[in-house]
Amino acid sequence: MTGLSELYQSVILDHNRAPRNYRAMEHPTGSAEGYNPLCGDQVRVFVRVEDAVVRDVSFQGNGCAISRASASLMTAAVKGKPVAEAERLFAGFHALLTGGPATDAELGKLAVLGGVREFPTRVKCATIAWHALRRAMSNENETNKE
Repeated sequence: MTGLSELYQSVILDHNRAPRNYRAMEHPTGSAEGYNPLCGDQVRVFVRVEDAVVRDVSFQGNGCAISRASASLMTAAVKGKPVAEAERLFAGFHALLTGGPATDAELGKLAVLGGVREFPTRVKCATIAWHALRRAMSNENETNKE
């Protein structure tokens, strides 16, 4: 394993063991659930949007290390950002995992999950919280089954 791979793995393990923003939120403006029936990952994302800015974001759920780390990294990345910026991060992250045009500079720490694209069945694990976030920001509170 290269030094960069080891660094990426340590970031993923850290966010899995000690996820940031892992809590239910009181009085969110939106929440949505994501469920992956293939592996059992389940996540609920809570968001508070005010003046088109993600003022607070959190999540709860059960899943593999990839889904949990991705949700944790996502909340850290979008908190305090305009909704339009959160949408751009989603697009860049999704492109990174599906082979589209994205750069590591746009994504910051989210780039550590780029290796997931080598394992197509795990892409859903990494994106489940992101899809729930998009629905929560637009008040589409139903469950998304990936």
